[in-house]
Amino acid sequence: MKIKRVSKEEYYLSIARTVAKRAVCFRRFSGAIIVKEDQIVSTGYTGPPRKTLDCFERKFCLRNKHNIPSGQRYELCGSVHAEQNAFINAGRAGVSFLSGDIYIFGQTRDRKPIDAFPCFICKKMIINAGLKRVICSTKEKGIRIFLVEAWVEEWRDPGRNITDDDVQYGEGLKINK
Repeated sequence: MKIKRVSKEEYYLSIARTVAKRAVCFRRFSGAIIVKEDQIVSTGYTGPPRKTLDCFERKFCLRNKHNIPSGQRYELCGSVHAEQNAFINAGRAGVSFLSGDIYIFGQTRDRKPIDAFPCFICKKMIINAGLKRVICSTKEKGIRIFLVEAWVEEWRDPGRNITDDDVQYGEGLKINK
């Protein structure tokens, strides 16, 4: 009898999905895990800075209050992104994740899957952190894998900019298109 095992990508993305259940954001529930040498070294979910109030405790989202579209004006958000929290948690524990992979799962409040692609800020952090791959849940295809080195190569082109990326986080956010 042959046993059908899930792929490593499906396995780790399902763990990121469980991590996302801790998220406390009005708009999105996201979870991220960093894996290095086939071992989970850090996790993070979308939520406010430690020991501060989340949107549910405040009973409102500032970005919703001001009708700010998804993918814009992050400086007005009270939450820290799942990817950022995974980086921070690794740093607090003194764990290296250089050359690792990050898995990102995301869904809406009503549990509809989203394209859990990193925002521009997180994308830059992922590059500087030295990660190799970014594995994201998607709303239609299930999983999308990005090679960080490909992002670096694209952005080395003087005719391209971070905002020219074909794959961007946010509803209808296509700057300069």
